[in-house]
Amino acid sequence: MELIITEKDNAARRIADILSGGSYDSTRENGVNVYEWGGKRCVGLSGHVVGVDFPSEYSDWRDVEPVELIDADIEKTATKENIVATLRILARRAERVAIATDYDREGELIGKEAYDIVREVDEDVPIRRVRFSSITENEVKNAFDEPDELDFDLAAAGEARQIIDLIWGAALTRFLSLSAGQLGNDFISVGRVQSPTLKLIVDREREIQAFDPETYWELFADLRQAETTFEAQYFYRDEDDNEAERVWKEARADEVYETLSGRNAATVVDVNRRTRTDAPPAPFNTTQFIRAASAIGYSAKRAMSIAEDLYTAGYITYPRTDNTVYPDDLDPEELLEEFVGHSTLGDAADSLLEADEIRATEGDEETTDHPPIHPTGEIPTRGGDVSDDEWEIYELVVRRFYATVADPAKWEHLKVVAEVDDVRLKANGKRLVEPGYHDVYPYFNTTENYVPDVETGEELSIEDVELEEKETQPPRRYGQSRLIETMEDLGLGTKSTRHNTIEKLYDRGYIESDPPRPTKLAMAVVDAAESYADRVVSEEMTAQLEQDMDAIASGEAGLEDVTDESREMLEEIFANLAESREEIGDHLRKSLKDDKRLGPCPECGEDLLVRQSRHGSYFIGCDGYPDCENTLPLPSTGKPLIMDGECDEHGLNEVKMLAGRQTFVHGCPLCTADEAGEGEILGDCPDCGEGATSPTSRGEGGETAEADGELVIKTLQSGSRLVGCTRYPDCEYSLPLPRRGEIEVTDERCEEHDLPELLVHSGDEPWELGCPICNYREFQAREADSGSDLESLDGVGAKTAEKLVDAGIESLEDLTDADPDAVAEDVDGVSADRVRSWQAEA
Repeated sequence: MELIITEKDNAARRIADILSGGSYDSTRENGVNVYEWGGKRCVGLSGHVVGVDFPSEYSDWRDVEPVELIDADIEKTATKENIVATLRILARRAERVAIATDYDREGELIGKEAYDIVREVDEDVPIRRVRFSSITENEVKNAFDEPDELDFDLAAAGEARQIIDLIWGAALTRFLSLSAGQLGNDFISVGRVQSPTLKLIVDREREIQAFDPETYWELFADLRQAETTFEAQYFYRDEDDNEAERVWKEARADEVYETLSGRNAATVVDVNRRTRTDAPPAPFNTTQFIRAASAIGYSAKRAMSIAEDLYTAGYITYPRTDNTVYPDDLDPEELLEEFVGHSTLGDAADSLLEADEIRATEGDEETTDHPPIHPTGEIPTRGGDVSDDEWEIYELVVRRFYATVADPAKWEHLKVVAEVDDVRLKANGKRLVEPGYHDVYPYFNTTENYVPDVETGEELSIEDVELEEKETQPPRRYGQSRLIETMEDLGLGTKSTRHNTIEKLYDRGYIESDPPRPTKLAMAVVDAAESYADRVVSEEMTAQLEQDMDAIASGEAGLEDVTDESREMLEEIFANLAESREEIGDHLRKSLKDDKRLGPCPECGEDLLVRQSRHGSYFIGCDGYPDCENTLPLPSTGKPLIMDGECDEHGLNEVKMLAGRQTFVHGCPLCTADEAGEGEILGDCPDCGEGATSPTSRGEGGETAEADGELVIKTLQSGSRLVGCTRYPDCEYSLPLPRRGEIEVTDERCEEHDLPELLVHSGDEPWELGCPICNYREFQAREADSGSDLESLDGVGAKTAEKLVDAGIESLEDLTDADPDAVAEDVDGVSADRVRSWQAEA
């Protein structure tokens, strides 16, 4: 019996399907899927099933000084005990083993973990390593026909990263959290890659805050040739003989404006025509893929999660790669032919195949592990095999491949310069003469600007003159894709970890919004690190460690040498930190409070702060507690973020709620609380109103009580809305309503329940909620049909529910009891904050 071990269950299922020709049987062992056929068994791990940690005696934060963690022993323990137990059982029955985890540093380490588990139960069983860059039939079968050996150096590089990240993260996190008295779920997180990345974001925010705008002026005039009008802009030659459009002196701007306004015509003094070749883009590596996906609305983590699912299903190649040069064995013509006849992608493939020669572009980076990201030729069906989001990412990958084998585009540029006295105006026109790759890759801007073909000496009428006063703008915040590119340039993290680093910054409350904006806590942590231990946020130090880990992978350095060097660096940092512990704590505590402050308490004048109960829910509480017990509720869904805007009436900052990456404005908590109450009466309560026959409408002994309950629209102090009974709390009948949008009670009534139909005005068009009872019944029916109560949660579809089940979360009860960080680690595309919002909703 041969045992095949893959990185995840969906990869195991796919490989079993390929190697068995679709004839495998599936069983469960300890809750783990095992696929069996023809003397082979295949099992999927769940990423890392073994983790590194300190011995249990180091677990008490208050009894162990953080500096003691630096030289503490490191233990390996099972993090997925059921999977490890299953692997041991299957290994005892195996005559040989094949490790088929992903082919990169992380995958090699996961494979080494599996190797060690197998060796614990059988020291002699042959173990081979199979590697592939796409889970397609040809590549998987070829990989199993030509097995290799496990790369222990590559795995050691991954293990060194684990150990160094554990020691740095744990020691520094404990130090800062204890110094600030910030324990529990809101501890202050520090990381070897995370902290220098946060400094990039904070430094940019400092530039924005320190920016002092300067006023300048720009002048425009509409020029007319016959029936054609086009816009031209004033320009001049600056002291360096460069063209400049911004006028920095108001007097000069006024002078030019008067000159242009006082003339009826301008004379063409120069016409310049040129043709520019627009070369097709290079093949996708991970960073450029994330950048392109970001341009169509996908976060870095979401894009990579979808790409990994497409890879596992066999539709694209491995999405973690630095390579931008296709391998010699890729035949672009053969791959194009796979798309001929496809309803969406076929026409573009046909047009590309008409070329006399098909040659792909090449980027600057060529590696030998994985090819650039490209389609495999297996095409999913939209809405069947893949969701709409997955199809969008798949089509992006396909069309990028198309672009790399397409012709260059050609642009025709026309620059016209006209003169009035000593004042010059220019108009720049451009026209796409040959679309080339733009025909098959419609993601780049191809906007044209029409300027008529004029001649030197020609007179053009001046139709309109505008003088615009403007201000220079601060630098823009990093978008996620730009941040990842900058991290790559500085050597921070790897192609496999950069997007997860950004996600951790969101989850720990260091950044908010998109593009990422640092919170006050983030600013304080970076300030403290810079003041007392600048190497914590130094990209040079982190980049050096990355180089050391590369040296381990290439066999030029050993794991112990690199980890010992890292410990020495950390000991030097702690020598500086220990002397300033009190100042660091004061600084962080002040910033933590600043990040939660809304404004003065109306009852005692102390600060109102965002607080969190021991159950994890958020509320507004007074800093004067226990002397002042004033509180205000917040919505149960999401995490509160304090906005810059203040309420004119109460002087409190407004609040918005963050659920995953989605936000909605809660507003001023006092205003929201004041708006609470009962609205329009809709009709009789079905539980206790006129004609009700349920037990709640009967008195003691079963006699009928007075039937007077009515249904009304209620707004709670937290901002939530519902249809509820006027006899609450004696009658608890209620129906949910959407939180956002204006609710309109129409004249149309439900024949079954004699209640008015409701409309919700949110966006351009209102949507019909209908009868609230019928609407809730339909929701319950959909939930029952879905087969999983998980799908009742906002944003959980069938695929996400399946991933949650694979991670051991099979019900709302399981989800409520789960650790959000652990779920986020196990389930691709799901953040810890998103899990917390689902828990609150559940």
